[in-house]
Amino acid sequence: MTTKQRGQIDTSLLDAFVGYQVRRVGNGLDRSFSEAMAGTEIRQVLFGVLALIAANPGINQGSIADALEIKRANIVGLIAELEERDLITRVVVPSNRRAFALTLTAAGSAMVADCLARIGAHEDRLLANLSSAERIILIGLLRRLA
Repeated sequence: MTTKQRGQIDTSLLDAFVGYQVRRVGNGLDRSFSEAMAGTEIRQVLFGVLALIAANPGINQGSIADALEIKRANIVGLIAELEERDLITRVVVPSNRRAFALTLTAAGSAMVADCLARIGAHEDRLLANLSSAERIILIGLLRRLA
């Protein structure tokens, strides 16, 4: 998008900064993610938690917090929300009575499958102007910066 397309405001001092471009793209991704997930009540952070549990059955909430870079105090509410929605189960780990092993319920597995399909279609729409090779390069570059 050129400066002229942004409402005649000169953004040239910002346009060369990666952080500015990443923020703009991130804002657009946030908006379109919400649209893609309409009706599921799944936010990006909840999907991140569900995806980690799906890929790592029995994972504990501390490990999820670390992987998603969420404060451990904040993960408690997210886990409770998913448990209340019957998307996950939380079982006390016998070897550590203070830890919980998290697994998906059948409803949680169905939700993850639905979310993956929605997110895949969402990203296909957003990245339609990029070739498959460019998408791979983009993801590789973003991983290096993360």
